Amino acid sequence: MYCILVYDVGEKRVGKMLKHFRQYLNWIQNSVFEGELTKGQFDEMMGVAKKLMKKEEDSIILFSMQSNKYLDKKIYGVDKSGLTSNFI
Repeated sequence: MYCILVYDVGEKRVGKMLKHFRQYLNWIQNSVFEGELTKGQFDEMMGVAKKLMKKEEDSIILFSMQSNKYLDKKIYGVDKSGLTSNFI
């Protein structure tokens, strides 16, 4: 599945979350990631993320689709990820 992940966590956990999500997805902007995951990778990634977060303070939002084939992505301004995208 193709995922876009957004997180908002307490300052003390930002670095840990960033490092953790970079193991699975491509960083595209502050607290935003995208990429392809298998079901196993998704379960593993979210299992650890749930342990790192404080449910009463933090949030993680995940948008998922079967593939990026129908995703229309436009970047206005600077592409902070530096990734070569096949959407443009």
